[in-house]
Formats: sequence, structure tokens, C-alpha cells
Amino acid sequence: MKRIVGIETEYGCLFNHGADPLSVPEQVKDYLILEKKIGLIDIHDRDYDEPAGNGGFLFNGGRLYIDMGHVEYCTSECKNLADLVASDHAGERLLQTALDELGLSESVSFIKNNIDHYTGATFGCHENYLIRRNAPLTQQNVESLLAFLAIRGLMVGSGRVGSVLTAKKYNKKDGKTVQFQIMQRADYIQTEIYEWVQFNRALINARDEPLSDPCRFRRLHLLLGDSNILPFSQALKVGTTSLVLDLLECRMLPKIAFVDPVKTMQSVSHAATADCLIELADGRKWTPVDVLSEYYLQAEKLDEKDEDALWVLKAWREVLEGLAGNQEKLIGKVDWITKRYLLESFCRHEKIAWDDPWLDSLDLEYHQIDRKKNFVWLLPNTSYEDLALPAWPQNNYLAEPPRNTRAYVRSLLMRQLAKENVSYVIDWDYVQIGNSKYYSLDDPFICVMPKTTKRPYFDTIHW
Repeated sequence: MKRIVGIETEYGCLFNHGADPLSVPEQVKDYLILEKKIGLIDIHDRDYDEPAGNGGFLFNGGRLYIDMGHVEYCTSECKNLADLVASDHAGERLLQTALDELGLSESVSFIKNNIDHYTGATFGCHENYLIRRNAPLTQQNVESLLAFLAIRGLMVGSGRVGSVLTAKKYNKKDGKTVQFQIMQRADYIQTEIYEWVQFNRALINARDEPLSDPCRFRRLHLLLGDSNILPFSQALKVGTTSLVLDLLECRMLPKIAFVDPVKTMQSVSHAATADCLIELADGRKWTPVDVLSEYYLQAEKLDEKDEDALWVLKAWREVLEGLAGNQEKLIGKVDWITKRYLLESFCRHEKIAWDDPWLDSLDLEYHQIDRKKNFVWLLPNTSYEDLALPAWPQNNYLAEPPRNTRAYVRSLLMRQLAKENVSYVIDWDYVQIGNSKYYSLDDPFICVMPKTTKRPYFDTIHW
């Protein structure tokens, strides 16, 4: 890829009766960082809701912390798809290892999904893409980007039973029945562009926080996507979005805009079919596959294509052909199609309807990170080996970072810190050691140790 990418995943937690739901996330975080020593705990407040001890950076380049009661795992900064998928998988394995070794795995499960069927609450999977500061964010380009994001879930959504309109706790129901839909987050997206994360959620989060040199880079922060279980969907989600951003930076995006991107996202999700019609801003009516094909054809025209781009284009074409033809060919690759296939098979076997609460439970079981409890891995095409992604990391990605981004430098500095009794401040874009050593990591592509400098501002002040 031409850009740095990363994913933040908030994990849901399932408990048997008798388990303490409030203590487990803290137990797991403390066990991994303080006892297993897979990283360094924060010894400073990062924000009002991230006090010292709330989390820490990991030696594998990622980050683990507690966010509003959820365990949240962030991947390292990644420059190729294989590293991204491997770093995300590392989070699953580390969390499950903690549950196993703490003796909690029989009573507690972490699930990689985005909804609570009982309350209707949602939790996120946030994507981060580095783009150039001077990227041409014209109205036409932004409208085209919004159109792609609104229906991207047809290829990579995780699917869900029901709708937020029927949350069990509050007996919410407005007469509309959605048996199954494509995207878990569709019902929770309320506007096109907005800066807040927890309220008025948007297709594009407008917060300008580059976590890098602000004169050169922006960080496109997306919170509309679903958490993926299947590696193929995870790689395709990030890969297609990265290629569409390549098109934006090259001014090659197709001239496509929707009348209402948010309503379009929700209607496509609720239709749960590839042949529904979408109204474009110019009055034309296309199917989602027609629209996504336009972006695919433009991406094929890009002059520079690395190994990741070639993999993505091949996978993208395979999914478009499957959506328009035999969708069973995508079982084990596309999450929502795989989940629906399993649930339909169960309904037929047990002779139950889609409104049976049993399906809510099975919906959650699909997202179990404990492979001993998750039936999806029995299907073909689901393994990481089946992906055949180029440049799959040969190192131990649970403990080591990618070597081609600043995550490698941060990890080296952290390992040095682990041997010393000295104060520190660690963040994505710098490391401060004691009162004199400051390492700027404001270029995420640089993977060699920078020279130390004085701390910005503070060391220039004479008290």
C-alpha cells in the first residue's frame, strides 16, 4: 500500500452468571501488560478519560487499553496488508491467552462484534488511513468517497440479526421488521461528516488529529465499518479503501454521488441483497454492484500497483462476481454471507423462524475469538494461509512489530526503557525518556532510530 493504516477494535464481553463483568477487562489488561510484560503501562494521564494505568503501548507495536469499560486493542502502524491482518489477529490471540491463563475462559468470552442485541448499544471498529495533507478534498471527491463508504459493507459487512429498532431491553419496535441485515453499524450512522465519535456518528469522522507531522499528513478516521471475523473480509475492507484513497489523491475517483449516503447505507444493509436500486444524485438508479464496479474499474487504471494492490483487485473482482452471481462461492470469505448461510442452515435444521431469540445468541457466537467455541473456522477458505497475502510476516507478530514503519522504532525504545528505571511518556508520534531525551516519530514511514532532540517548548523555557 502507499499509506500507513491501522485498526482499533473494541471487544464485547460475554459472561456466564456469577462472573464479575466490571473486573474482567481490567484483569486482562493488567495481566498482559504488568505480568506477561507484553508492553509498558502508561505512567501519565493521556486524557481525562485515560488516566495513568488505563493502558499501554505493546512491544508488537500495538496498544491495549480500557475504553468506556471495553477492552480496546489497536494494531501497530502497518504499511502492507499482511502486517495489518497479522497485527489485528495478534490482538485476538493475546486476549484469548489472557482468559485461558487466568482461568476465565469457561465463564467469560471476548467477542469481536459491534452490537448488543439486548440494549441496542454499539461499539466500534475504527479504521485509520494516512493521507497527504494536500489531498484534493474537493466537494466532488468527498461526495464520491462518501458514496463508496456508504455501500462498501456489501463486500465486507459482518451482518447481524434484526435491527436496533427492536432492542430487547426497551421493547423498541416501530412496526418495521428486519430479519437480517448486511452491516452491523448501519443503523447507528446518523450523518455524513462529523467530528464526534460517540454521538451523531458519521460516515467520515472529521477530527483532525494526524498523530504525525500535521504539515504533511492527515489521518482519515473511519468508524462506520464492522469488526470482521474472516481474514479475507478484513484484508478486503482495508485494501479497497486504501485503493479508493489512491484514486482520491490522483483525482481519479468516479463522478458518483448519492442523494443521501446515510439512508443509502441503511437501505442497502436492510435489503440484504446485491440487486436493490440506489438513487444517484443525477437521477440514475444503479445497483450497489454497479456502483462498486465503477470504483473497481477506476482502481484498475492506477499506474503504480504494488503486490497488495494486485491482491486487492483480484479479491475485489471475485467478490463483485460472486455478489452478482453465485454468492455461495463467497462463504468463508465474506462475513455477512457466511453468517447468513450458517444461520439459515440452523433455522432449517431446528425448524425455527428468524425472530427466534436463539438466533440473537448464535449471532454473537459467530464473533467468538476463542476458536474452540466458534463454528465458523470449520468452513473452507477461512484460514490465514488461504488468504495468500503477499509478504506475510515471518517474525513473531504477537511480540514484534512490523519492521517498515515507526512502530519498529517505538518498540526498540520501549525495550530499552524496560531495562531502565526512568520516567517516560510514550505516544504514537514520540517517545520521551526522562527529562532530556525526546524522540520524534512524526513520520510514520521512518523505521530507523531518529536523533534525540530537546522536548518541544519545555526545555526552551527559563524558569
